[in-house]
Amino acid sequence: MTLVLASRSPQRRAILDAIGVEFVVRPPAFEETADGAAGELARANAVGKALAVTRGEGEVVLGVDTVVSLAGRTYGKPADAARARATLRALSGATHTVLSGIALVGLAAEPLVAIASTAVRFRALDGVTIEWYLASGEWRERAGAYAIQGAGCALVESIDGDHTNVIGLPVGALLALHPSLLTGCNNRFSATDSGELQR
Repeated sequence: MTLVLASRSPQRRAILDAIGVEFVVRPPAFEETADGAAGELARANAVGKALAVTRGEGEVVLGVDTVVSLAGRTYGKPADAARARATLRALSGATHTVLSGIALVGLAAEPLVAIASTAVRFRALDGVTIEWYLASGEWRERAGAYAIQGAGCALVESIDGDHTNVIGLPVGALLALHPSLLTGCNNRFSATDSGELQR
């Protein structure tokens, strides 16, 4: 069975690579919706992305969508530096929630769906720090205008939950939906007789 990643995200590719999963990338022709509560938004976009990809025989399609929520407001990917600046100011000194919807199409008659949630607290950010981060350009194409796995780690005070969710692909939630993903034929790691792992 082949996993198809319905995403252009290099972060999601990196996570799958890190756990040894073999996959192909097939970006979906899907326009994300920005309306609705954060959890339902992430769910709807994940399912929409997975269904928008043509699936061949023996393929399972993975769709993922990540959003940031604070005080009932959702923060997606900022369109420009001004919006990124406004987002970082809003998140400064506060605890926001990162929600990822994941959807798998091809394992069952209907899409298998899960929502992962992680609480992230930002340090109090002064103007100099915000402008420093904006100058990095890392905020582009990032929900909430930051990347915790990069320079954005300097903005974070604490995290409660799965850090891979904040990066963009919650591994725990994915494996709960697809337990055989790590041990199936589409994984580059194989167990030896001694129980050690080889690549």
